[in-house]
Amino acid sequence: MITILAFIVTLGLLIVVHEYGHYRVAVACGVKVLRFSVGFGRTLWSRRRGETEFVVAALPLGGYVRMLDEREAPVPPHELHRAFNRQSLVKRTAIVAAGPIANLLLAILLYACAHWIGIEEPKAILGSPSAGSVFERAGVQAGDWVRAYADGDDAWRDIASLNDLNWQVIRHALNQQPMQMSLTDAQGRGQRRVVLDLDRVAAREIDTETLRKIGLPGAFREPVMGEVRTGGPAAAAGLRAGDRIERIDGAAIVDAQPVFERIRAAVRDGAGVTMNWQVRRGGESLDIVVTPRVITEGARTFGRIDAAVGTMPERVLVRSGPVDGLAKGVQRTWDMSVLSLKMLGRIVIGEASVRNLNGPLTIADAAGQSAQQGLVTFIGFLAVVSLSIGVLNLLPLPMLDGGHLMYYLFEAVTGRPVSDLWLARLQRGGVAILLLVMSVALYNDVARLLGLH
Repeated sequence: MITILAFIVTLGLLIVVHEYGHYRVAVACGVKVLRFSVGFGRTLWSRRRGETEFVVAALPLGGYVRMLDEREAPVPPHELHRAFNRQSLVKRTAIVAAGPIANLLLAILLYACAHWIGIEEPKAILGSPSAGSVFERAGVQAGDWVRAYADGDDAWRDIASLNDLNWQVIRHALNQQPMQMSLTDAQGRGQRRVVLDLDRVAAREIDTETLRKIGLPGAFREPVMGEVRTGGPAAAAGLRAGDRIERIDGAAIVDAQPVFERIRAAVRDGAGVTMNWQVRRGGESLDIVVTPRVITEGARTFGRIDAAVGTMPERVLVRSGPVDGLAKGVQRTWDMSVLSLKMLGRIVIGEASVRNLNGPLTIADAAGQSAQQGLVTFIGFLAVVSLSIGVLNLLPLPMLDGGHLMYYLFEAVTGRPVSDLWLARLQRGGVAILLLVMSVALYNDVARLLGLH
């Protein structure tokens, strides 16, 4: 139920904002608006306000603003000056561009709101990096606290949280740009600098393989046992909540991440591999033999001991003032828009997988999950979807706002509008492209639900 409600709120808000952008600028330009519709198909609710009919329709995957236009129906002579097609090129361009711009402005406002409200996030104290990863080669160790980063211009910027660090690492990887980091220990002592050679990752998309190469560590967690489920391998071995793990198969353990990796990897020929653990319970050191049970998911097999491992990571409240929060909203919207365009470009030329295209089922699932995680997380999700709608609608494809803007650019350069014949051809091509993209996105949704991706 939460997923459905969150999805309805997401679609309703973003569609209304997009169409309101068109509506508001059209009215300001003196164009008569006949209908403002949220959704398509059969009318579920309608109300007339002035000369405009406001409608909620049965299929909520979009909306439209219908304006007075001679190309759609005859216009009385006394209202010709209010027809959309009779407006100047500047006014028509402003009306069409207003929808995507409204979505981008909403994204800025939502990101700013998230920064103004603030959220508790894991502190940027790192766990152990993966072996052979970018982080390990840079010399990052468990317990390092990332305090700031630089792009190579010695302009150092503070890292507010682990989420902030994750974003900066992904951004640098996609831009194929090295990243400098300033580190201290968890208590803020012993400052040093390292360089992540993210320019050598050749990241065309952020997938499992790219993340493995980067080796972005999770938050540092003390290697202490949490809840031990009755009847599981951990309980059978004699492990208890509060046990501190010191060694596994002779290797020293300083944080919880290597414990997870060793448990998952302790499988051979379809059976769990016995591990020798050394734990401290109170003042006593104990040797315990643990044999994970085997879990199979598709073609993958991994070990599990049915127990929680690791303490909760240290958290910090991330909050910004009015001006700083708004500035961060603008910057995040810009960065995300640029990355979205780059990813779309890579998909088009075949450098990134079409699996990155998400459809309504994935968006609905993400809406539900973000809503359950709290108001600020849901606001951040709305911002991502809003800017995605804004960016996509500015693409120069027929049927989209960006396609109409390209028509107007042609008109501005040549002094004449696109002919009706070419408009019809381009519209048919645009419909075919949109149907193809929607089909791929929906296939990706179903494949994810079935575990095929």
